Amino acid sequence: MLIRFFNSLRKEKVPVSLGELFSLLECLKQNFAFADMDQFYLLARLCLVKDEKYYDRFDRAFSRYFRELSVLDDLLRDVIPDDWVKRQFEASLSEEERALIESMGGLEKLMEEFRKRLAEQKERHQGGNKWIGTGGTSPYGAFGFNPEGVRIGQDEGREGKAVKVWDKREYRDLDDSVELGTRNIKMALRRLRKFARTGVQDELDIDDTITSTARNAGLLDIKMVPERHNSVKVLIFFDVGGSMDPYIQLCEELFSAARSEFKHLEYFYFHNFVYESVWKQSKRRQAETTAIFDVLNKYGSDYKVLFVGDATMAPYEITHVGGSIEHYNEEAGAIWMQRLTEHYEHVAWINPVPKQHWEHGYSIAIVRELVADRMFPMSVKGLEQAMSLLSK
Repeated sequence: MLIRFFNSLRKEKVPVSLGELFSLLECLKQNFAFADMDQFYLLARLCLVKDEKYYDRFDRAFSRYFRELSVLDDLLRDVIPDDWVKRQFEASLSEEERALIESMGGLEKLMEEFRKRLAEQKERHQGGNKWIGTGGTSPYGAFGFNPEGVRIGQDEGREGKAVKVWDKREYRDLDDSVELGTRNIKMALRRLRKFARTGVQDELDIDDTITSTARNAGLLDIKMVPERHNSVKVLIFFDVGGSMDPYIQLCEELFSAARSEFKHLEYFYFHNFVYESVWKQSKRRQAETTAIFDVLNKYGSDYKVLFVGDATMAPYEITHVGGSIEHYNEEAGAIWMQRLTEHYEHVAWINPVPKQHWEHGYSIAIVRELVADRMFPMSVKGLEQAMSLLSK
């Protein structure tokens, strides 16, 4: 049965391996999840999912495959002997729980009666104390009052005591195939990390405190350390205006996520392409600009550099003197980009234009060549790939 579930995960494009399936089987044999679908769900997700971005795919596969599973024993039948399962289950019950199940004739009677009534029932039922449906006191259905029953087709519990609770999709926005959002961007940016402890010692070091206390004959010896933070230095250049207007919200979300994730973050704006200067306030870009040479001198080569732009413009804006549409540039934009990529070893370009459209833009091809093909789409997967590249 788990083999078929394994294949269902593969169909949902969850990268699961046979080794992980064997780990799940071993955990079941070791009684890590017993007679509880919620526990099995968490255990299976722990064993079979490598990255939290696949949680939603796992939930879809789990829900679809086990939706019609009425007895957890069916899941364990090929893994654990029935008599052993029954003994272990009974041993885990409190006196009150055992009395409740015995009042229904025992667990076997409960599930046997469930299958019988499901076969006999030919139409929808609501209320009452026998048929499978909503309301009432029947142990089978939804929104009923029976103290120990089987929930069917219900998004939430009423008494909180049903045997089966499924369809808990709590990670819908973690799939790397969905649209970007601030939370998704944060998850992707966290791949670019280098932790360090600097500054005031204001965080308790538990391990060192325990060790020092033991060495001090049991007298408490508190040890403190500086807070652990991400020490990566990031420099972001945002393309603003013109063809980038449709992507304002995406860029704002990326900027917001980056500011919360990176303690050492600097940013500048440019329009279409980078020339001899950039700016921090678009309204005053004619009066207050920062020379690229000043950027190179102020921010060391250890900075990780991101360019965010659609790279969509007339090719001469990149390749020719005077190509800028806002001012006369005495050197081609390509020369300035070359200076930046020579100074900074870790550079990537994030493009909000879908990747399938890149081949139709000649200027995009030029930019890709200038950044050594380190251009990535502005998606969760694209950001993850960019962060992995920058972290090397």
